[in-house]
Parts: sequence; structure tokens; C-alpha cells
Amino acid sequence: MNLPTIIVLASGRGERFTASGGSGHKLQARLADKTLLQHTLDAVLASGLPWHLEDAGHPGMGDSIAAAVAATAQAAGWLILPADLPLIQSRTLQAVATALRDHEVVVPTYQGQRGHPVGFSAACCLALLNLNGNQGAAPVVLAYTAIELIVNDVGCITDIDSVDDLRAAERLLRGA
Repeated sequence: MNLPTIIVLASGRGERFTASGGSGHKLQARLADKTLLQHTLDAVLASGLPWHLEDAGHPGMGDSIAAAVAATAQAAGWLILPADLPLIQSRTLQAVATALRDHEVVVPTYQGQRGHPVGFSAACCLALLNLNGNQGAAPVVLAYTAIELIVNDVGCITDIDSVDDLRAAERLLRGA
């Protein structure tokens, strides 16, 4: 069976993290015993799905998505996962991939808040390839029939943009 590919977006510069007092690139910041990026990649690996790390330093999220889709054009679809979601659960990745069998676009939601990864079927390929700039894939979500998939995973909405976000993720990881 042809599975969708997880695209891990790691091209951003992390400027908000640095501006908030963080040192170095946010994806290399430590959360417990690992970097943010390693936490995210561990969930990706545990999902058993194929994956692609896009870290070429593109000017915008749309450019990064387009480059990654071009590199994995034969995939059955794509799960777009920003690399700064270190608490994402592998079962959420699997649930989005499963929902893509019957839907064009799948958006996970946690307690009413839209999260990641957003899943796109192969039908969205051309639209994803045409993305550019900072907007990301929002226009593709709007152009296709999207469903919201309710998940029990705070990690799908816990992105790290600041030092305060990192502290909040540490509390969540400890169960506090």
C-alpha cells in the first residue's frame, strides 16, 4: 500500500525564538534530554510512515512545502509537519494518514484548535507544488474539501516559537 509521506519542515530561521531570549537555533534547543528536532523526528520514526526532512533554508514556508513535495512527488499524499512540534504523537501522524484514504485534506484539531500535521492527498499535488512565500498551505486547505479530525494530542498545537513556549512544553512533558 502506498502511504503518504511526512514532510518535516525545518527550513525556518527561528527568529522569534531568538528575539524572545533564546540562544542558537530553536530546533537545537533542549527539551528534557533531546533537541526539539529530535523529539519531532522520534515521533515521525515511530509512526512507521515514510518521511522527508526539508531543511534547505527556503525563503518562506510555501517555498519549503513546494520543494519537499517536488522531492517526494510519487507519494500517495503528504503530512505537512513543522519541525517545532516536539510533543506530537506518532498516533496522530498515523490517524491523519489513515483519514487521507477518504479525504482530500485532513486537519487535526485538539479541543477546537486546528493543529498539525495537515494532511493532503495526491490530488493536491499541483496546488502544493505552486506554493511560495510565507503563507504556507492555507490556500490549498481552502481550495479543497477539508475535514477536521479530532485528536487527543496537545502536541499537535504545541509549537515552539519562544522561550516561554519551550518552558510550557517542558511542563507538558513532565505532566505538570
